[in-house]
Amino acid sequence: MLPEEVLRIAADEMLDYKGSGMSVAEMSHRSKVYIAIFDECEALLREVMAIPENYKVLFLQGGASTQFAMVPMNLMTKNGKADYAVTGSFAKKAYKEATKFGDAIAAASSEDQNFSFIPKGFPIRPDADYLHICQNNTIFGTHYAELPETGDIPLVADMSSCILSEPTDVSKYGLIYAGAQKNMAPAGLTVVIIREDLVGNAPDSVPTMLNYKTHVDAGSMYNTPPCYSIYMCKLVLEWIKSKGGLAEMKKINEKKAAMLYDVLDHSELFIPKAAKEDRSIMNVTFATGDADLDAKFVAGATAEGLVNLKGHRLVGGMRASIYNAMPVEGCEKLAAYMKKFEEENK
Repeated sequence: MLPEEVLRIAADEMLDYKGSGMSVAEMSHRSKVYIAIFDECEALLREVMAIPENYKVLFLQGGASTQFAMVPMNLMTKNGKADYAVTGSFAKKAYKEATKFGDAIAAASSEDQNFSFIPKGFPIRPDADYLHICQNNTIFGTHYAELPETGDIPLVADMSSCILSEPTDVSKYGLIYAGAQKNMAPAGLTVVIIREDLVGNAPDSVPTMLNYKTHVDAGSMYNTPPCYSIYMCKLVLEWIKSKGGLAEMKKINEKKAAMLYDVLDHSELFIPKAAKEDRSIMNVTFATGDADLDAKFVAGATAEGLVNLKGHRLVGGMRASIYNAMPVEGCEKLAAYMKKFEEENK
């Protein structure tokens, strides 16, 4: 979802952005009017996330999946080693990609229990160039409540499905990356937040477009950036700021998630998929244990206007994605439907 207020502003400005006579979708990325949009988006992101000055913000393309390769190509260069916590489908893909570029190992994994929990207290190699985590696992509904202790080893996090959902201490990370399509903007934009000392360490063999230094030096404009998605990100950041920032987002998101988890914890029909201490506030996963009954639930929900609740094929059951733009009323309606469905299907 995108916030309705954001969509209305975008609709109003679609044909003529602030008297420019052009849509943002038509502008040159080098024009003064667009550069102002771009600069404002970065300034807002820095403000909303309290990003320290010694971090660079990049607006890139290629999705988080391209970062699976960019991270090791740029960071696994000192000792040629990297540790990965494999906690879901995307964490596993990132790990497998990294093995192409050096000595990458799965330092921890929850795959043997279908990624239903977050491993804790696992050892990290002292000479690893970084530890990589996927902070929120969209498919499986788990989330890091506490970050692993890495000492001087940079922590790299894929935050695609939880960025902007709660306050983040950016200084605890060496690099954060996120595909924007969950909580920030339409698909097409990938945000990277990277500590300055981690830029410029890629070997000459790394392709120009896959070197972070290329984009740092060019201010994310080495080639044409995803202009319209960056504009939409700016509008979303303005909306978040107007609502009270990330602290308020966290309050609202926890309230929404609590409604659904409360139903699950008191249900005799529904089975929560994620370990209680590792539950995501963005993706709530559950099932009945009967595939036909799950299908009946999804069909009935769709008839009630509650859409996209079918779980991922790797997990089955149901998944409620309750990103920032999902209003509290949406979760209230889903919770009521869950109770009604259980009553009718005892």
